[in-house]
Amino acid sequence: MTIKIYNTMTRKKEEFVPREPGKVSMYTCGPTTYNYFHLGNARMFVVFDIVRRYFEYRGYKVTYVQNFTDIDDKIINRAKEEGMNALALGQKYIVEYFKDADELSIKRADIHPKATEHIPEMTAIIEKLITDGLAYEVDGDVYFEVRKSKDYGKLSGRDLDDLRAGARIDVDVRKKDPLDFALWKSAKEGEPYWESPWGKGRPGWHIECSAMSLKYLGPGFDIHGGGGDLVFPHHENEIAQSEGYLSGKPFARYWMHNGFLTVNQEKMSKSLGNFFTVRDILAKYPGPVVRFYLAGTHYRSPLDFDDQKLEMSKKALDRLNTTCSLIKEALERPEEAPGNTGAAQLAAGIKEAEQNFINAMDDDFNTALAIAALFDLSKETNSFIAGYTASAEGHQALREALETFARLGGVLGLDLLQAKQVHDDRLVDGLMDLIVSIRYQARQNKDWITADKIRDGLKELGITLEDTPQGVRWKRKQ
Repeated sequence: MTIKIYNTMTRKKEEFVPREPGKVSMYTCGPTTYNYFHLGNARMFVVFDIVRRYFEYRGYKVTYVQNFTDIDDKIINRAKEEGMNALALGQKYIVEYFKDADELSIKRADIHPKATEHIPEMTAIIEKLITDGLAYEVDGDVYFEVRKSKDYGKLSGRDLDDLRAGARIDVDVRKKDPLDFALWKSAKEGEPYWESPWGKGRPGWHIECSAMSLKYLGPGFDIHGGGGDLVFPHHENEIAQSEGYLSGKPFARYWMHNGFLTVNQEKMSKSLGNFFTVRDILAKYPGPVVRFYLAGTHYRSPLDFDDQKLEMSKKALDRLNTTCSLIKEALERPEEAPGNTGAAQLAAGIKEAEQNFINAMDDDFNTALAIAALFDLSKETNSFIAGYTASAEGHQALREALETFARLGGVLGLDLLQAKQVHDDRLVDGLMDLIVSIRYQARQNKDWITADKIRDGLKELGITLEDTPQGVRWKRKQ
């Protein structure tokens, strides 16, 4: 069976045929680095991390590019609020991105280009668009002339004549058409800028992704991915400017977009007070649980967030972790019998589960059904262990089961063999918070004997307490 992908461009599932046999080239839009990334961003990052992992599992050599938008209006405005240099703020949140991404087991991309490091590539594209009559300059700003793009709207399905200047389209009387979008913005006082043929300024958002994807993957690369909110205008504009620059040659072959994320059935927004960063969520739940929750729904379907669903994900993940722990315990038993009649049945169940997993993922990366295959294997394995008499055949079947859980869990970015340790660490964190709280109360009551006993006892265990203006911190000896 071949891999099928729902292509947003054609609005149907298509058989995946790579540009080069055995190789996959992927580009996804990374974060705009002005804050910690939120749960909606996390869904996109996890989705395409799984897509990448599955291609690798199927034997493809993947080149994965995920950018950082490190110059943007939001970054400039946030930098002003924090009294920081805009470029320094962008770098700060790149560092913070990797911290949260690591907690979610999101692999590093092969290339993480920064917009600010690719200004020459952007200006080269813009210059050609102007030369070819597809863009124009006004007072140091450069705009793409949308009506010169004959098939503008082909990705989003929007008709150019029906489009009007709206909330997401800048209204500027200097434009030839309200729909024309900025390729280059002249510098305002106090803003970061770069030199260009049109004076000091900075790139527009859309041109950044065109320049970086084309530099590292070339025209006609395989997959361009992002959240559903990026279809219009961002990806639509990327296509228009990129294919204009390429003289009509295809920009990307397959367009993939994940569904929206809501919170208690409402769109996530700061004004509604239901806006959650991943940093917020990770303070309450381990990364593997959050990842399991995000992977539990097919990527194109809407996903609603609430704490109850995360609790359910935690219990479900614990079931898989427990099965793997039971396998390890069973493998420690000495062999007692020459054979085991259930071993052949378990071996067949393992093969069936892996095939069902493959069938699900081949069908547009259906992670929900892939996870169901893991639970079928868990049920079969648990039944086998319940009546298990240790044998060579049984041990071999259990080793195969454990390897299968490790392999298929790895496709989903879940270390099912080691994930129990994550929960153990969370327990330690909770116990330490309790101990620190008890010591704090003892100090408030001037019970110095108890407070010192707690501190000294922890020190003997290799844990030191530090009293800081922000509160008590603890750390293990290295």
